[in-house]
Amino acid sequence: MNSIFRFKRFQVDQSNCAMKINTDGVLLAGIVQPFNAQRILDIGTGTGVIAMMLAQKFPSASVHGVEIDEAACKQASLNFGASDFNERLEVIASSFQQMKPAMPYDLIVSNPPFYTRSLHSPDPRRRIAKHADEVFFEDLMSFVERNLSASGKFYCILPTLMAEKITNELLPVLGLYYHGATHIYSFRSESPIRTVIEIGKQDSKFSCRELVIYASKGVYSAEYQELLQPYFLNF
Repeated sequence: MNSIFRFKRFQVDQSNCAMKINTDGVLLAGIVQPFNAQRILDIGTGTGVIAMMLAQKFPSASVHGVEIDEAACKQASLNFGASDFNERLEVIASSFQQMKPAMPYDLIVSNPPFYTRSLHSPDPRRRIAKHADEVFFEDLMSFVERNLSASGKFYCILPTLMAEKITNELLPVLGLYYHGATHIYSFRSESPIRTVIEIGKQDSKFSCRELVIYASKGVYSAEYQELLQPYFLNF
């Protein structure tokens, strides 16, 4: 398997990362709506693919990727350094819980681990990357509340039922507002498999959208191709 994934404006070497590039990550970055964001944080940056997609989408923003896994940090740093956006990209080797940002972020994104209370992977690095419990999400949302700018936005991709649980239970406690949801379907006839939630500190009219990945088996939908056309070579 080729460890290099080539995009239109950058490439990602994922040979030393436990978690490879996946549909969730690229969809998250694609769904984020452009606005005047100058400081961006990608929580759990892994290969750095989301951070680099956002650096492309927000051409004047500084983008930080925080990552707890040492090997992934080194890989992301190499990927950042090889990109055209290298002067605006930075890897932070830490857990987000230990971060103490000097300034708030205008945009925070995360494609977090989400196999809550499921069987742990036998690979310890994959276990860290893909396992989380309720405390993790409490920490994540508390971090967002503390470090998001007043007009900033937080985007996160989750299994749909988990997204409902988090927005119903955690947001009211923290004083955050649910701005929007993008429900993602593999096929139009099926139930949603993921939801991208958009959260902010100010009240806003709620917006609900849908995205279908496949028009038919093996054929990407026009809306999926349009969303990722700025990034993918084959679209």
